[in-house]
Amino acid sequence: MYTVLFRLLQRFVGIRSWATPAVVIVFVFFTSWPLMALFEPADSALVRPANYWWWFLVTTSTVGYGDFYPETTGGHIVGVYVIVGGIATLTTLFTHLATKLETARGKRMSGTATLHVSGHVLMLGYHSGRSERILDELLADGRHSVVLAAWDEVDRNPVPDRGIGFVRGDISTDEVLHRAGLQRARSVLIDAHDDNEALAIAVTVDHVNPELAPVVALRDMSRAEHLRYVNSSIRCVQWHTPQMITEELLDPGITQVYAELATHGGGNTYSCRLPDSLDRATYGECQVALGRRYGATVLAVRTQNDLLISPSWETRLPAGSTLYYIARQRVSPDRIARAIREEENA
Repeated sequence: MYTVLFRLLQRFVGIRSWATPAVVIVFVFFTSWPLMALFEPADSALVRPANYWWWFLVTTSTVGYGDFYPETTGGHIVGVYVIVGGIATLTTLFTHLATKLETARGKRMSGTATLHVSGHVLMLGYHSGRSERILDELLADGRHSVVLAAWDEVDRNPVPDRGIGFVRGDISTDEVLHRAGLQRARSVLIDAHDDNEALAIAVTVDHVNPELAPVVALRDMSRAEHLRYVNSSIRCVQWHTPQMITEELLDPGITQVYAELATHGGGNTYSCRLPDSLDRATYGECQVALGRRYGATVLAVRTQNDLLISPSWETRLPAGSTLYYIARQRVSPDRIARAIREEENA
């Protein structure tokens, strides 16, 4: 009977439909109840409406509490019918569920699924080795999820151990960018094969989500002006500096700070050896004195053994240590020593 029922269901709803196990279990319930009432005694508690549904549930799920049970041979045969129906239903249900999960996993791994994410960092383009470095730095930050969108040539998720979203296809098309959730992304990196492709992708990105200010990795920085015709907020970074690309994605505008520091006349970086008269001065004393007197900011200190980047203010600096600082003009060691002593006496 079950074989005939399943073949009929295949014709109407298909064996892969969620309706199949539901129809089977309903059929078994409404056919077994009158049969059980036929074989069991008239005063049997089992066939009462308040009890039969409970017995049917625990029997089909093969739990079998034993609080209700058939007493006649015919009732036992109906019980076997119910048990087999329950097993068939559960087998169909779990098989269908496993198929769905495997299909979904396959789509995620092959990059054909539509991702339901938001507030993520979207990487458009994959370059073996280089992309892993950028991904690891983004994931180490830990504040945002990451989605990688690659070309069709990357047929599987190249970094399945990173726990990121993956989409595959022509990343210069609306369809692929929508599947990658560009319309809900926090930031986007365009890391194309070449600068011409980067320009094409930037046009589509601006069309899908004009509110975003993409970060574009360029081989030739002179192409930055062409990209800003698309969106004046586009931020261009040298392709060969993945560390700077990551920083720009996480902290927008930081590359402009670097560029200003590297430009003569801007906030220039200088170094200065501390005079012997300042033996054991603290990093905080140097920071306060240079900041108040000369508008400078101390970035790092090199002692005889170590380079200390932004150490604690209580760090004692031995004589001969070198300060690295940002200022509008160079400050001589004597002026630094004088400023520190004046702060101490103030």
